[in-house]
Amino acid sequence: MTIPDSLVTDPSLRECLELSSKLRILCQQLLSDLQAHGELSEAALIERARQQKLLYAYLTQLKVLHRAAFMSAREAKQTTTEARQEVDRLHLQLQNLYYEQRHLRGEITACKDFPHSYTSLPLISEEEFLQLHPEHAEDDPHALMIARLHNEKAVREDLERQRKELSAKKQTLILENKKRKDDLASLDEQLKKFIEVWKSPLSGGRKGLIWYQFSRRDLYKRPSRRNIEIQNDVVCSH
Repeated sequence: MTIPDSLVTDPSLRECLELSSKLRILCQQLLSDLQAHGELSEAALIERARQQKLLYAYLTQLKVLHRAAFMSAREAKQTTTEARQEVDRLHLQLQNLYYEQRHLRGEITACKDFPHSYTSLPLISEEEFLQLHPEHAEDDPHALMIARLHNEKAVREDLERQRKELSAKKQTLILENKKRKDDLASLDEQLKKFIEVWKSPLSGGRKGLIWYQFSRRDLYKRPSRRNIEIQNDVVCSH
């Protein structure tokens, strides 16, 4: 069975095939001579010896070529194994990249769908913010959101400061009102004492008339007690 030359392209293998073909032809000639009966002449014996030497030379050369082809096949196999391992390594690396890509896409989707707290803040609209701060008109969405959050923080801090000031004023007014209520309560007590003293006799059998004078200007001040007139042996009654 002959192998087409188009299937073998390696020079060493082609040389091996050519040598094998020559060796086959030589063996066939020797077999034909051995099968022929009769005595051979001296020239025929010399020719047979030459053919045998040539046969041994072809065999030796074929062994060398066979060994070279075997070593070349081993090297090719080793190279193929290394290339396959490299391909497997690259394929595994590619699969890892695909896995990492899917993981990162999932994380990106989760981050986009995450209900951030700033999305629920009652911020002013973007159009109103840009009207108040036109210098942020060219900002990207991320920088624009940061600017809106900073603006909201500043506004809330200012409102908190105003709330504290108003709360302090409220406490001051509460204290003032409490003081005035206490003054009014004290005034009521003094009026009661005035009525009791005015109705009761003084010590030593004398009766006195005690007058209290109140001014509209000093309504919330403690009233001054003034002894207007003391008469002996005079009884005043209503």
